[in-house]
Amino acid sequence: MFEVEKFNDIMEGLSVIEKDTTIPKNVRIKVKNAIDILADEQESNVSIKIDRSLQELGDVAEDPNVPQHARMQIWSVVSRLESK
Repeated sequence: MFEVEKFNDIMEGLSVIEKDTTIPKNVRIKVKNAIDILADEQESNVSIKIDRSLQELGDVAEDPNVPQHARMQIWSVVSRLESK
């Protein structure tokens, strides 16, 4: 189960990426989708939310148009999510 502090750190990291205008819009949309998935209160299974958000983030982390700093931020979030 996620600790509240760890969850908040992950959401904050994703929010920073989403608001970074140097990142292509399609990438920010995928990051927003990951935020929405993690924040979805209708889905009570945390593992499902994590898996779905990891799928969204995995897609963007491989995008060659993503700036290097954003790629590092995304991989940092992915790493924290995978250590559930």
